[in-house]
Amino acid sequence: MATRKPTAINIKNRKASFDYELLDTYTAGIVLTGTEIKSIRQSKASLADTYCTMINGELWVKGMHVAEYFYGSYNNHQAKRDRKLLLTAKELRKLTADSKNPGFTIVPTRLFINEKGLAKLVISLARGKHQYDKRETLRENDDRREMARVMHRS
Repeated sequence: MATRKPTAINIKNRKASFDYELLDTYTAGIVLTGTEIKSIRQSKASLADTYCTMINGELWVKGMHVAEYFYGSYNNHQAKRDRKLLLTAKELRKLTADSKNPGFTIVPTRLFINEKGLAKLVISLARGKHQYDKRETLRENDDRREMARVMHRS
């Protein structure tokens, strides 16, 4: 069996690291239809305003936008439908227990295609940041950029 070359599909949720303090990460598989995986392979997906929720002991991602496949016919998918995530039972139990604590949530941070050609979603257990934490993050990023600029000049 021939191995696939790694793809460059790497869709990030940039707002997640700004709005949340990411504590624990997991890599989950996603249940997709044929036209959805084709759209993701063309980088036609977005993780903006997405979140995960537990329904009947299963983890679902809500609000993930996967554009309709251009060559899809009558059986094309809905762009913002809920999609089931695949994790081990142990990981699901841990996430369920941790996300029940006040102030904690589960957010998708990255969507990628692995070396086997399967779509994977990196999710994180996260705690919401306060406004002053966000300002501190912006300040740190500005300082880091300024240091790099000074180092580059000399």
